[in-house]
Amino acid sequence: MDDFKEKLISLLHYPNISWSTIFKILKKDPALQFMTMGRMHSQSQEQTSLFPPINSSNSTAKSSIITLQPEIIHDQIRQYKTNEIEVITIFDKEYPRYLKEIYQPPWALFAKGDLSLIEKEPKLAVVGSRQATQYGKNAIRLIFPGLIDKGVLIVSGLAKGIDALAHEYAIKNGGKTIAVIAGGLYHIYPKENMSLALEMMKTQLILSEYPPDTKPQRWHFPSRNRIISGLSNGTFIIEAKRKSGSLITANFAVNEGRDVFSLPGSIFSPFSIGTNELIQQGAKLVTSAADILEELR
Repeated sequence: MDDFKEKLISLLHYPNISWSTIFKILKKDPALQFMTMGRMHSQSQEQTSLFPPINSSNSTAKSSIITLQPEIIHDQIRQYKTNEIEVITIFDKEYPRYLKEIYQPPWALFAKGDLSLIEKEPKLAVVGSRQATQYGKNAIRLIFPGLIDKGVLIVSGLAKGIDALAHEYAIKNGGKTIAVIAGGLYHIYPKENMSLALEMMKTQLILSEYPPDTKPQRWHFPSRNRIISGLSNGTFIIEAKRKSGSLITANFAVNEGRDVFSLPGSIFSPFSIGTNELIQQGAKLVTSAADILEELR
C-alpha cells in the first residue's frame, strides 16, 4: 500500500469525519504530503479537535498538517489483510466506474469476498420492504431466474426482508450478488442475516464505505442507498410503503439518470403504495424479467 493510499484510508478511521471534510483536505493538499503521522500534543481547544480548520486564514503548509495516532489506526489497517479485507479508494483503477458518477461517491470501499464482481455487468439494484409479503417473495421467485440466466448481477443492502431474499435467490439460481451494508464489515446488521453475510464473504461480495469496526448508525442506512443505486445500471423496487427507505434508493437512481423499475401491487396493500406511486411518476412497470432486460441491454 503506497503512502498516499494509507493516509487517505487513515483519514476515514476518524469518527464522524464527513465526506466534505476529506474533500476540503484533498483540495488543499492533493497529495496529502503535509499530513503527519504523529500524536497531537497541544491541549488548546482549537487543536483538541481531530483536524485543524480547513478555511484558516493561515495559508502556510502548516495549516494543512493533520496529526494522527498511528499505533491505533495502523494496527487496524494491518489486520485487514489478515482478515482478507481489501480497500479500494476512489483513486484506484479497480474502483467501480459507475459509482464515480454519483454525488459524493465514497472515498473508499472496504470489501470482503470476490472482488471480480465489481467489474461484472450489468448490475441491478433490488430493494424493498423489510416486511416482505408472500406476494413480494413470489415475484422474486418468478422474475429472478430470467435475470440470472442472462448474467445480471444483483445488488442489495443485506437488510431484513426483500434485500435478504434478493441475495438468497440470486445465489440459489446460480447468480452473483453484491451487498452494500451500513456500518462496517465487523458489525453485520441485522444479526439474523449473519449466516448469509458469512456465505457472501466467501463466494460473493460485501462492501462498505466505513472502516470494518464501525458500528452501524441510523444515518448510515439512507446514506448507503446511494451506493446501492450508484453501482447499478438500474434499480428495481419490489415492495415499498409510502415512506419506505427503498424510495430513497429509487430517488438516488433517478438523480443519477439510471433506470428505475417497479413491481405493481394491490391498491389495498400498504406495501404497494410506494411502488405504485413510482410507476405513476415514470418508473417502468415490471411483470417479468424481460421488462428489465430490454432496458438494461
